[in-house]
Amino acid sequence: MPDGQFVGRRGGAEPRRQSAALPLVGQGMALRVVLVTSRETRRWVLPKGWIEPEEAAHRSAAREAFEEAGLVGEAETEPLGSYAYPKRRADGSAVTTEVLVFRFRVARQLRDWPEREERERRLFTPAAAAALVAEPGLAALLRSLSPRQNRPA
Repeated sequence: MPDGQFVGRRGGAEPRRQSAALPLVGQGMALRVVLVTSRETRRWVLPKGWIEPEEAAHRSAAREAFEEAGLVGEAETEPLGSYAYPKRRADGSAVTTEVLVFRFRVARQLRDWPEREERERRLFTPAAAAALVAEPGLAALLRSLSPRQNRPA
């Protein structure tokens, strides 16, 4: 389906899908999550975006991590989880968007990247990151991170 839209059992349009990288640096008590600011509202978010046609969702997440946060690494092939949020359209309306979240083990943080001038990038503990994000489902995913779950990708 175009733009990540998929059709449900009844034939109606379901929420649109995006992919997000959950970038992780370190492990155990030293585990940090990389967040970026959104371009318009400057809220703290995960690097995320629309899944391109013919693109695997985990590869889309890795691409977004590079473009939005200047991160190089590996995304797991299976999502860690998902959350939904109301994506604001240009006309002011909103559409429910489902975001598939992929654990992304950061290998390198680049000094320059495509959206560097448009976003800020910072590292946070999972608990601090959960307190900063606006989406309750994403906050729950971040709180669920524990040292035993943070194995290398």
